[in-house]
Amino acid sequence: MAMKIIQAECTSCGDCKPVCPTKSITDKGSIFKINVDTCTECDGEFDSPQCLSACPAGEACIVYV
Repeated sequence: MAMKIIQAECTSCGDCKPVCPTKSITDKGSIFKINVDTCTECDGEFDSPQCLSACPAGEACIVYV
């Protein structure tokens, strides 16, 4: 499984990027994306996805895929 950023809901704050333990979040300008090939949903490192915890828009912006 992996996480996905819903672009229409993303405020481009960047809070998610530094908390990702697998460095799966990248940005080009103000567009943030999560690499589904490397995202682990923080399994084995944290109890929940750190990007979701850091995001001010929460589950409206970052969803499970």
